Amino acid sequence: MKVVLRILAGLGLIAVAVVAVSYLLPGKAEVSRSITIDAPAEAIFPYVNSMQETEQWSPWLHRDPDTQLTYSGPEAGVGNALNWSSEHPQVGTGSQVIVESVENQRVQTELDFGPMGTATVSFLLEPGGNSTLVTWGFESDLGLNPISRWMGLMMDKWVGGDYQRGLTNLKALIENST
Repeated sequence: MKVVLRILAGLGLIAVAVVAVSYLLPGKAEVSRSITIDAPAEAIFPYVNSMQETEQWSPWLHRDPDTQLTYSGPEAGVGNALNWSSEHPQVGTGSQVIVESVENQRVQTELDFGPMGTATVSFLLEPGGNSTLVTWGFESDLGLNPISRWMGLMMDKWVGGDYQRGLTNLKALIENST
């Protein structure tokens, strides 16, 4: 009986330590990838300022071609919104709406994964000569949930490759069409 109590006490101590350490972890998850596209910002901007246009270069839609997509609001810019639903665990269900749009410079969206939380996504376009540096960023407040904070450590590994793949798709789309 003493052995069982010691094991339970040890497990309880480990659980408390895991929760306590989680509050020392970052309170935000951030992912960012960049690529240089050989085109002016005005050639790239329409593809990041419209949820409909992101279909052409999305790194996720190839995973489930049966993903249900619905759009609302204007065709582009602030208020343009996408709702998606997929049975595929790497696609899932959620919504995204453009909340800020500065022509040829910046687009910011709010991303809602339902019970999995929310995030802010941004596209920054920085012209340089005959090319544009495009940075795709993601930021999510993890709150005080210890599980979210531990998962936040993995966000770059989970999403970073997709962001790079999406930017590579965008680069190919733009450079092959100009």
